[in-house]
Amino acid sequence: MDKIEELLTRGVDNIYPTKGELEKILRNGKKLKLYQGFDPTGTQLHIGHMVGFRKLRQWQDLGHHVIFLIGDGTGQAGDPSGKTTARDKFMTRDELRKNATDYVTQARKIVNFDGENPVEILYNGDWLNKLTLVDILDIASYFSLQQLSERDLFQERMKKGETINFREFLYPLLQGYDSVAMEVDLEIGGSDQTFNMLAGRTLVKAMLNREKFVITTPLLTDSEGRKIGKTEGNVIGLTDAPNDLFGKIMSLSDDIIVKGFEYLTDVSITDIKNIEKELASGNNPMSHKKKLAYEVVKQLNDEVIAKSAQENFENTVQGGQNPTEITTHISKTDQTIEDVMTESGLAESKSEAKRLIQQGGVTLNDKKITDPDSQIEEGILRVGKRKFKKIELK
Repeated sequence: MDKIEELLTRGVDNIYPTKGELEKILRNGKKLKLYQGFDPTGTQLHIGHMVGFRKLRQWQDLGHHVIFLIGDGTGQAGDPSGKTTARDKFMTRDELRKNATDYVTQARKIVNFDGENPVEILYNGDWLNKLTLVDILDIASYFSLQQLSERDLFQERMKKGETINFREFLYPLLQGYDSVAMEVDLEIGGSDQTFNMLAGRTLVKAMLNREKFVITTPLLTDSEGRKIGKTEGNVIGLTDAPNDLFGKIMSLSDDIIVKGFEYLTDVSITDIKNIEKELASGNNPMSHKKKLAYEVVKQLNDEVIAKSAQENFENTVQGGQNPTEITTHISKTDQTIEDVMTESGLAESKSEAKRLIQQGGVTLNDKKITDPDSQIEEGILRVGKRKFKKIELK
């Protein structure tokens, strides 16, 4: 497939109004202004974000004007997308701007903010925070209460008796206005952003009397259909240590392999179809999943680091060996193993540490631990197949 066909099909869920209309414009050589927005409500970007980043990079490489929009304005409203309950807390613009620094640093792993045709960074707080009451009333006049309340996630909340904060209710209008303020031709976002992005289509047509295209990208989900991201607590971060990144990808369910190759790598569609056929015929998925993990780590780091991460996985997880490099944790002589696991980050809480020990997943110097109150000793403390700490006593 040629580059335009790949741009409009690979890692694409839907195109509004149609793929054909957008393709016709691109085939005629027109360069578009497009964007994707990111509300910096946390500090860590994850591999789910890679789907959109890679799509932005494709547009950038083809010479289009790409905007990386930081939602320090929309973030104050709180995007309800994918949330089954209302937020407990809303962030300030200062908090969002602080997080945004990390977002740009992490996104640099995939998109180019320098050099030829750099991606432009904008902040929607620069225009949203200046809207007057009359401006907001004018924007709202293009929507009906029925239109906004028909959103699927709001309907689900109402059926469950869950609160719909009016602040969240206004979110699509604010995101929609971004397209007007920047006068864009196209917006990219995850399929869970469809409602918000189509609100932008409505406003661009009404306020600017022009077309705005929307490309939705598929969500990276696990075997149970849960999105991989911070909301669900199963984050695989772009800045995770390479060994951890490799191991986390290996721990995903096998049914993510094919879509992982399509969304997250440059492996050809032909090769991906061959992988799919092999998996369907009962071929062992281990080698393909290692290839996927390798490709992702290589993209976010480099080839040497990716090879090292794969070797580490094969030696420690598959081969049962201890890694060559293990971080050291200094413990007091009177601490229990449960205490040390929690303190060192091998477990998030004492209850989790106790559960892991009871399940037989904890060893100290290759000896299985059965009692959470066992006194710590110097040596290698291992949790599961991938977590290690070198324990030294003071």
